Amino acid sequence: MAGGVPSKLFGAGRIGPVEVRNRVVMPPMTTRLADAEGYVTDAMIAYFRARAAGGAGLVTVEMASPEKVGRHRGRELGIYDDRFLPGLKRLVEAIHAAGAKASIQLGHGGGHTRADICGEPPIAPSAIPHFVFEVTGATIVPLEMTKERIAESTRAFIAAAVRAHQAGFDCVEVHAAHGYLLSQFLCPEENRRTDEYGGSLENRARFALEITRGIKRAVPDTGVIFRLSVDDLFPAGMPLNEGLQVTQWAEEAGADAIHVSAGHYRSVPSAQVMTPPMAYPDALFLDYAAQVKAVVGVPVIAVGRLGDPAVAMSAVDDGNADFVALGRTLIADPEWVNKVAAGSAIRPCLACNTCVNEMREGAPLGCVVNATAAHELEFAAAAPIAGERIAVIGAGPAGLTYAHLAATASKVVVFEREAAVGGAFRYAGKAPIFQEVEANERSFARYVEQMERGCRERGVEFRLNADVERDPSLLDSFDRVVIATGARYRFGLGGLVLWLLDSGLGRTRMVKRGFASSGLRDWFYYRAREATGDAVRSRLGARGELVVIGDAAHAGKSKEASAQAFRAALLPTAR
Repeated sequence: MAGGVPSKLFGAGRIGPVEVRNRVVMPPMTTRLADAEGYVTDAMIAYFRARAAGGAGLVTVEMASPEKVGRHRGRELGIYDDRFLPGLKRLVEAIHAAGAKASIQLGHGGGHTRADICGEPPIAPSAIPHFVFEVTGATIVPLEMTKERIAESTRAFIAAAVRAHQAGFDCVEVHAAHGYLLSQFLCPEENRRTDEYGGSLENRARFALEITRGIKRAVPDTGVIFRLSVDDLFPAGMPLNEGLQVTQWAEEAGADAIHVSAGHYRSVPSAQVMTPPMAYPDALFLDYAAQVKAVVGVPVIAVGRLGDPAVAMSAVDDGNADFVALGRTLIADPEWVNKVAAGSAIRPCLACNTCVNEMREGAPLGCVVNATAAHELEFAAAAPIAGERIAVIGAGPAGLTYAHLAATASKVVVFEREAAVGGAFRYAGKAPIFQEVEANERSFARYVEQMERGCRERGVEFRLNADVERDPSLLDSFDRVVIATGARYRFGLGGLVLWLLDSGLGRTRMVKRGFASSGLRDWFYYRAREATGDAVRSRLGARGELVVIGDAAHAGKSKEASAQAFRAALLPTAR
């Protein structure tokens, strides 16, 4: 709801021949849930089914290369051969059964892959160096594509689109963004050709447009989405005025929608802008979408930090976009659409980019605030303790997570000795770094606010300024006590650390420079802290069922603390 009026975000939309139940698109994000050959797995099906069941209108499964040479990640989904069809059909059927339409992104790594990943020498518009990070980093020089090789790749894209249609996908997305093959042709820095595929913008766009036209002719009943970085965000890249022109040509070539992004692996000051972390503002690329919408007649999909419900709804209601793409938002909370439509609290994404950074280092997709992400099969048998009175000691991130999950089946009371909830997250945004990105207070405040609201919606009672260690009798009427008191600094450093953060000194250039050292970060966040659970347990004495979770059990990373809270609440018999 926006201002008491139903938002257009939840009304039906159309992408070419495809009617979509609402205006929320899940964009493509590599999960590493395929097997080593690229076949669909049960884990992949469960992951995407959860986002479809959560209300997303169009679920784009992830980037899949039309040629083996274009594979850019290990365990990347395959579509370059008919042998992948049975698994792709199962995947589409699961998405459809949950009420969403299904799309797949056809993306080719081009020069942004390596022979050890794709199995053969990479190809690109020009033979210029590319730094490629996939678990490890290396600089490669791809083979310059001949015109015959360009024609072969064009045929492969079209064949992959036909394969997608045979599998039942409603849409395909042509990936011309973020420094992959079609983006490389569009980018002056990476396209040094002197033939009809290089030089002028018309020539640099020729390859992508030929593919788009060919796909539309081959599968006219399939929606064709053209995803473009309208601005490469570096001086020698494709600028915005050229990006706007390409969107118009893409529409003329048969694109049924334009998915507007920005950024490139060569972007300055950082390629992080492609997946903007918490230090970047909300709706980072929305103005780009509005500019594209002013020059094309097909629907425009906006992307880039649109997970705040008010921001997402206004993007559509104000006419800046026709659809919004929510990527990390739906990793953090697959039920985002259903919850927002019902006016309920969400589990916000922190934009900490742990999902992206760990995936690039070789791990399957994961999430700091949602331990079920990519682990849906593990949590399929979730059975929270029912009918108990549960006391949670500590209203930090682990305590809030446990309380929110456990309250679906039991009465939960949270005891917090401070005057406000949030615990460690009240200070995390004041530190220079969280996980591997620059910290931002608003991101954590929004998370705490929504989690507290979600707990209260489920009947959780909060007792603030309540110190159960001083008065253990407060716990006498409870069946179960969950200790989520976090960790504390050793050597009496706690007061100094809080002063440093509260004073703002933690965000100074000197401190930020020091925190560039992984060794210092490891000491400050982990080795200098100790768990409080055992000490609290000893003060409480015999209390029946006592459970210690999060940093109270072990002073570690936020992701592991959150996962422990999820398992304790949803899989209590598996501890």
